[in-house]
Amino acid sequence: MPARVKLFLASSNPGKLREYQLLAAGAAAAFLELALLPGFEKLPRFEESAPTFAENAAGKAIHYSRYADAPVVADDSGLLVAALGGAPGVHSARYAGLGASDANRIRKLLDEMRGKPTGERGARFICAIALAERERLLALVSDFADGKLLEAPRGDGGFGYDPIFFFPPLGRSFAELSREEKNRHSHRGKAFRKLLEFLKPS
Repeated sequence: MPARVKLFLASSNPGKLREYQLLAAGAAAAFLELALLPGFEKLPRFEESAPTFAENAAGKAIHYSRYADAPVVADDSGLLVAALGGAPGVHSARYAGLGASDANRIRKLLDEMRGKPTGERGARFICAIALAERERLLALVSDFADGKLLEAPRGDGGFGYDPIFFFPPLGRSFAELSREEKNRHSHRGKAFRKLLEFLKPS
């Protein structure tokens, strides 16, 4: 790998780009330059229809690498709840229907978990991150964070299911953690640090 590594993120979301930039900064990855894939919204869309996060991330990275002159990073992540047979799983973002808000998804999940005791409220966040160049998969990493589902949202930070994901080691929900704490312990933070290890100049 060259001393300076440029990657395109398969997204048009500046918030996601900022999150990855903060993860890189927190890991002191000064060698890494991250940018959104130019013209992402106009490119043929990749349908994330695979049954696993890893397959969706890999397929997305390979697909969008056709349109980039540098390696492309893509991810897929979500929440698995054992008491619901692994739902919402790969459908986490679409759990309450297309266009639903985070609040809608949280409400649906809490409704389905209503009355379940603490012992049945275990949940796991998973993130898979893939790196591809010219339709060739270069790396695929994943990691997870285990916790419990709260009965009501707590905290104002984070996004998605963070307000109802209680993280026992710190005694708070993901939405109550500082950005630095969440990056240190989250599924995405841990997976991204694995990718950084792969990318580090020798």
